Amino acid sequence: MTIEKRQDPTGSMSKHSFEQFFREYFTPLMSFAKKILVDEDDAREVVQKVFINLWEKREEIDLSTSLKSYLFTSVHNRSLNVIRDRKKFSSEEVPELAGEWDVSAQIESMELEEKIRETIEALPEKCRQIFELSRFDGLKYSEIAEQLDISVKTVENQMSKALKILREKLLKYLTILVWLIMNSLN
Repeated sequence: MTIEKRQDPTGSMSKHSFEQFFREYFTPLMSFAKKILVDEDDAREVVQKVFINLWEKREEIDLSTSLKSYLFTSVHNRSLNVIRDRKKFSSEEVPELAGEWDVSAQIESMELEEKIRETIEALPEKCRQIFELSRFDGLKYSEIAEQLDISVKTVENQMSKALKILREKLLKYLTILVWLIMNSLN
């Protein structure tokens, strides 16, 4: 559903749309906040405050921009505020992750994972089955051929086809993928 369909006639977010966003994003935002804050209660409080703020400012928020990015950025910033406030009142150190956390990288990583999953699911059935047996189950081509009762040459052809489709569909994400890999090495 597009954001435009989630607006009421006045152009702001409808109650129904808000409830849909809440159901769709609450769990991923909780996971995201918990990675930063560790404490589940703190994470829940941060996410709830972000949604309260979203509802209160629904008429001011530009719905033509990515609401997903807005939500994750808000949770990130509020989580860091909680850590900062904790540090003021205790000798507790800010977790190393919080200082290095790059919210845009996290969002891009999640979007890339989703796009890869969608692309694999869109592969032709036999092609997808062979790809998954090879890449996810770690089977050799000869083992796949034996399991599916097909020739090794067929497995090779189907894997080539799958990899070609993945390269074509994910080409525009190559820069993001390389960036994420380079950052994970540091």
